[in-house]
Amino acid sequence: MEEKCEQGSPTGSSMESEGQGRLYEAYNELHGLAQELETPFDAPAVLVVGHQTDGKSALVEALMGFQFNHVGGGTKTRRPITLHMKYNPDSHSPLCHLISDSDPSLALHKSLHEIQGQARAVESLVRAKMQHKGFIILCLEDCSDWSNATTRRVVMQIDPELSRTLIVSTKLDTKIPQFARASDVEVFLSPPASTLDGFMLGDSPFFTSVPSGRVGSGHESFYRSNDEFKQAISLREVEDIASLEEKLGRPLSKQERSRIGVSSLRLFLEELLQRRYMDSVPLIIPLLEKEYRSTTRKLNEINQELSTLDEVKLKEKGRAFHDLFLTKLSLLLKGTVVAPPDKFGETLQDERINGGALIGIDGLQFPQKIIPNSGMRLYGGAQYHRAMAEFRFVVGGIKCPPITREEIVNACGVEDIHDGTNYSRTACVIAVAKARETFEPFLHQLGVRLLHILKRLLPISVHLLQKEGEFLSGHEVFLRRVASAFNRFAESTERACRDKCMEDLVSTTRYVSWSLHNKNRAGLRHFLDSFGGTEQSVSSGNSASAVVSQESSFGSVANEKQDPKARPDVKLSQLASGIDSSTSMQSTEMRLADLLDSTLWNRRLAPSSERIVYALVQQIFHGIREYFLASAELKFNCFLLMPVVDKLPALLREDLESAFEDDMDSVFDITNLRHSLGQQKRDTEIELKQIQRLKGKFRQIHEQLNLHQVLLRP
Repeated sequence: MEEKCEQGSPTGSSMESEGQGRLYEAYNELHGLAQELETPFDAPAVLVVGHQTDGKSALVEALMGFQFNHVGGGTKTRRPITLHMKYNPDSHSPLCHLISDSDPSLALHKSLHEIQGQARAVESLVRAKMQHKGFIILCLEDCSDWSNATTRRVVMQIDPELSRTLIVSTKLDTKIPQFARASDVEVFLSPPASTLDGFMLGDSPFFTSVPSGRVGSGHESFYRSNDEFKQAISLREVEDIASLEEKLGRPLSKQERSRIGVSSLRLFLEELLQRRYMDSVPLIIPLLEKEYRSTTRKLNEINQELSTLDEVKLKEKGRAFHDLFLTKLSLLLKGTVVAPPDKFGETLQDERINGGALIGIDGLQFPQKIIPNSGMRLYGGAQYHRAMAEFRFVVGGIKCPPITREEIVNACGVEDIHDGTNYSRTACVIAVAKARETFEPFLHQLGVRLLHILKRLLPISVHLLQKEGEFLSGHEVFLRRVASAFNRFAESTERACRDKCMEDLVSTTRYVSWSLHNKNRAGLRHFLDSFGGTEQSVSSGNSASAVVSQESSFGSVANEKQDPKARPDVKLSQLASGIDSSTSMQSTEMRLADLLDSTLWNRRLAPSSERIVYALVQQIFHGIREYFLASAELKFNCFLLMPVVDKLPALLREDLESAFEDDMDSVFDITNLRHSLGQQKRDTEIELKQIQRLKGKFRQIHEQLNLHQVLLRP
């Protein structure tokens, strides 16, 4: 909560002169204008800092000369307050307005009785306030030993030399009885410089007492009016001085008296604030000149906007914005550093959260540290390239999922003309099912991720246009139309591209072409040869024959007549089985019969058959993976990225021209825009007049101050 208080002559006799009154009136008007224009301006002010029992509220009330805060037990303020004081020569009693935390623009008129505070721990807020170099810090200490610095220790973290800090010892009336010797009083009133640390404002502390009791008409109130309260403050000062002189056994010096009582503190603050106000006058004039130039430029821009509210000029502006927007899009894709990465860039973690992660059927994500530039905040083409790199890393590292014996048996099924088994067909059925199940989710995830990256180009492009002063401010309807057209294009293009990729995935998982799927035939042959050799040593050659015959089922032996390289394989098998040339034909026939018996005619899944199926599935799966990876990357580059460059310009231009032909008012909302600009023009003209008037006031005050200084010179 904040409190604003207005009263006549709030700073006493030192502000009675007409020139000073005009100065404070000008500052009040400047402060109000600064709030309207949202311009930073801090007038000289006093910040009271103290702990819970230091009597902050009571001292402020005594300095002001009236009570405004509700206190409990005479010591604890129920709520901290911020005071904004304005000088009003026409006001003879305080006019108070309460400003709410939730709506600072709403000031409610309140009487002194209605304004109540509430205590809170706001050290962080106090620290932030103390950072303002223009603030005078009133540091309150409730102690009789200056080495026990509680509030001062906090203040010195912000103002280590105490150069803008005034130290005040509160509750003097309760401390005087605690001193037993005159020397203790001497040290308390004039502490050594080494004890206070630094060179405080005013050179020495002030000492104050505020009488207890509240102002009001109730039976619990001690004073019936604020005048009685002020009289009690003055009486308390007289009593404190008398008590000190009695303890010291001597009269107080003029210097010592100038530090005792609320009136002495008020007088010092008045003179200090007056000097600060006077010194800041020359600085205000350049500030107002700058604000005047800024407001004038704003008014000229509004007039320029009003002069271009005809259809021809609006169409020209729309087409120019279209071209500039596309230029920025192209720049972002090609690469730029104009947009700040800390505002618009995304790390890989941010990208996964906002655009979706690439997750396989196991539910795991690829480790970020393996992906290049994962920790960098990227946007545009660089972010697109990183996403594709992650896709290659993730999909390229996928292994064929495990295959169970049940899956193999279920995939065998029954042929349409015999009840035998075809393990090459079995391997194809399993491989394409596993591949489709594994790779299809990545296709959708990649589409969503790249669409997220493309859509981010829109706000970044708008930022670049605003930065260069090429943004169409005030034309929200037109800008929303451009943004909507761009997003529709991105979504439809991504969807069409994903459909093309799905066609490839469906085709490569629907029909197995050995020339495409069997990419590593040498590796498969090596596996079958080694497998055949192992089985030969165990099962008298039956499994080896099965290998040879199985190879013939997908082309190796069947092409022996055309492929002379196939014959050495058969000869090696014959040598490995230990059969001489005279009985080779008979042995081959026996092995063929054994092969048919163990595979085609027998439904019992032998280990040899299981291993062959697994090898074929692996081979087919990896062939599909390589084709899917290359095809998906190529298609997203060709049918998602490139259309932004070669199709989007024509589409946006077509949408724009179509809108121009249908209804210009629906594109630019000319009626509401003209009304809005007219209102902005009137408000800006009023602001300009206020600034002009303030410039004249402060310039006149500045001239009077200079003349006064000239007259004072000897």
